[in-house]
Amino acid sequence: MSCRRSAAFLGLLLLPALVHAADCGSLRGVKLPTTTITAVTRVASGTFEEPISDKMHTGLPAFCRVTGILRPSADSEIRFEVWLPESDWNGRFLGVGNGGFAGQIGYDEMAGNIERGFATAGSDTGHQADGVDASWAFGHPEKVKDFGWRAVHLTAERAKSIIDAYYGKPASKAYFDSCSDGGREALMEAQRFPGDYDGILAGAPANAWTHLLTGGLAEQQETMADPRAYVSDLKLPAIQRAALAACDAEDGVRDGIISNPEKCHFDPNVLLCKGHDSVDCLTQPQVDSLRVFYRGGTDSSGSIIFPGFTPGDEKGWRDWVMGPGPGGSAGSLFVRNYFRYMVTGDPKADILTLDRDAALSQAAAKTAADLDATNPDLSRFAERGDKLIVYHGWNDPAISPWSSIDYYTAVEKKMGHAQTASFLRLYMAPGVEHCTGGPGPGAFGQLGLPTAKGPKYGLFDALVGWVEKGAPPGTVDATKYSADHKVLMTRPLCAYPEVAKYRGSGDTNDAANFTCPKP
Repeated sequence: MSCRRSAAFLGLLLLPALVHAADCGSLRGVKLPTTTITAVTRVASGTFEEPISDKMHTGLPAFCRVTGILRPSADSEIRFEVWLPESDWNGRFLGVGNGGFAGQIGYDEMAGNIERGFATAGSDTGHQADGVDASWAFGHPEKVKDFGWRAVHLTAERAKSIIDAYYGKPASKAYFDSCSDGGREALMEAQRFPGDYDGILAGAPANAWTHLLTGGLAEQQETMADPRAYVSDLKLPAIQRAALAACDAEDGVRDGIISNPEKCHFDPNVLLCKGHDSVDCLTQPQVDSLRVFYRGGTDSSGSIIFPGFTPGDEKGWRDWVMGPGPGGSAGSLFVRNYFRYMVTGDPKADILTLDRDAALSQAAAKTAADLDATNPDLSRFAERGDKLIVYHGWNDPAISPWSSIDYYTAVEKKMGHAQTASFLRLYMAPGVEHCTGGPGPGAFGQLGLPTAKGPKYGLFDALVGWVEKGAPPGTVDATKYSADHKVLMTRPLCAYPEVAKYRGSGDTNDAANFTCPKP
């Protein structure tokens, strides 16, 4: 081939990227149902400033940014964005979710996704607010629907149409990767709209929404009604030391991580003060409170409404469970705002005086249909060949890790072990808190967090391999990094019910010296 012909051929290869850059503005004319495209901007500088927080993202590839508003009801105003790589698109779409009560687009995840070559999209689910604020729901049932399921579904549909219009072809595969409320959104997609995504990575899902928050109400009634029962966060280090002394060595290594809380039997009574109260012991009312936190909230008959937390990382409870004083925790805020603005419709409702049985019934009647993603029948999802990976940190202080095991078990019971294994995996992450962080290795490919060994994006890469190559995921490596991003530890993350075990020799900070034996 001559130099001139080679240059011409190279120009043809480069033409699609140039056309897409030039045609970014033409997406303003795209017509979609109940949708208004508000702006189309070519971000060529590699720098993006978030519109609300003013946070800067730098070093991004050039992309076409589409912003719009979805109005599926007269009271809906769902802000969404679609970002489209100008070049080097990997042919896939990756949707992002939200946390808490949502209210903001997940720009961090979108920036990471576009750096990896994905077209990506997210929404604020229909309101603008901080994640603990639910006041927007007061008197707005359609906005609750938008938050619960409608916004994520419609954003996926509109994003696919915009991707097709920009590239002249649809995405080859669609994925969703999110955690917390985003994990609930992920399971909602699998249960209600299996056609939206081919592969879903669902982290720490708040899918049993009504029971999660009613269980929190019951816990708070038992631990806050008597001021003497409040456990100061100053006592958390002593509690953690006692829990680790009881269960840390079960996996063969004393490393500050309880690998299998299912085998841990920690009695809080060992902390009962023998003399004067101090930060190193608990009074009897405080011991009783600690038992409640491990057990979970119950109804008036003693049945568990929602399970409790696991021992071994109690210092991680400071913000979510204890707070700076009674009623000051993040968990308390979520419970109060949920019952005031979504359930009772009474902004003055006192969670300490509500009847917990009636509260559960009212919560289910008012919100379960829109907010709960607990249906174990995933047959439509499975029949399409779609794949789902759920993960949960064993030391999550926000959403009990037992809830993900409960859902996984419910799916197995409904669909059978063999069919469930064909499309679903659960990974329980030892020492990991809410979505990431904690004393254990909390980076394993979720939310774009790279791991140091094996496939760079661990669980997410395993999901892609399962969807596109039919390779079932097995063990992946998780990494714990220092603040300056040095590798401190790698450990195998085992598919439930497998649990990592030390081989008995070698560096305990190296995943190679652990196995995932069958239970």
